[in-house]
Amino acid sequence: MGAIAFNHVSIHADDLEESAQFYEEVFDMERIPSPNFDVDVVWLRCGDAQLHLFDRDVDAPASHHFAVTVDDFEAVYEEIERRGLFDHDGDTSDEPQRMYALADGAVQLYVRDPAHNLIEVDWPDVETLEESIRDAIVDRADQNPQTGEAEDATLFMDD
Repeated sequence: MGAIAFNHVSIHADDLEESAQFYEEVFDMERIPSPNFDVDVVWLRCGDAQLHLFDRDVDAPASHHFAVTVDDFEAVYEEIERRGLFDHDGDTSDEPQRMYALADGAVQLYVRDPAHNLIEVDWPDVETLEESIRDAIVDRADQNPQTGEAEDATLFMDD
């Protein structure tokens, strides 16, 4: 007996319609039927899992996040850049927080949705990205040495 998969992630939205449109337009998620609750909700399909948006007067946690793997990192990157949604991680400069490469070559990019929820956008192989994007990626090992088991960490699990 044990967990076999994540079913859904549930996050707040300041404006359900604005947030739902963001996920539909940037990540190509699809609205699906949702039950009636005591608060308004929108459910979206994300591959085999779901993203649930709910209307409640709460703030997004600063560092809590969920991650999505995309099928076209460069297109998502360009859309995020066009919308100015890169996460600045508290940095007040005009430079957004950078993208990171892990030891296994996976790429992590952090953005904020309209309700300021933190989203990690993942891609499996830095070498497959355009040079202009690769040039903006920081190797995590340059910030924090990756030794021992950390060198074997991977975002993408083999079945």
